[in-house]
Amino acid sequence: MKKALIKGSAISLVALAMPLVSLAAINNVSDAGSFVINTINNVLVPVLFAVAFIVFLWGAFMTFIWAGSSEETATKGKNLMLWGLIGFFVMVSIWGLVNILTGTISFGNNSGPTGGTPKAGFQVGK
Repeated sequence: MKKALIKGSAISLVALAMPLVSLAAINNVSDAGSFVINTINNVLVPVLFAVAFIVFLWGAFMTFIWAGSSEETATKGKNLMLWGLIGFFVMVSIWGLVNILTGTISFGNNSGPTGGTPKAGFQVGK
């Protein structure tokens, strides 16, 4: 039963990830870097945020609702809440580092200002 579940999950993951790979259109190193950064920012980070949030909620459920008078269950729940918070912290840190990397190297950032400083939308005196 577990093997079938793992096999089905792997096939589903490959099926969902196939458009990312087939539509990548990687022509040079900059496009490859942009693809990796966008995949991390748009796919991996939100999924890991969701997992960390679910772990945190499950820990809170175990600690405050399910534990009752069982100290062992409350301790397990507190540990899950701690790991959920650590997951949030790690993901925010990685997301920040990826965005710093994106801004520094400017992968795929072709829409920035090209003519010096931005100007106001109106001119006085003309």
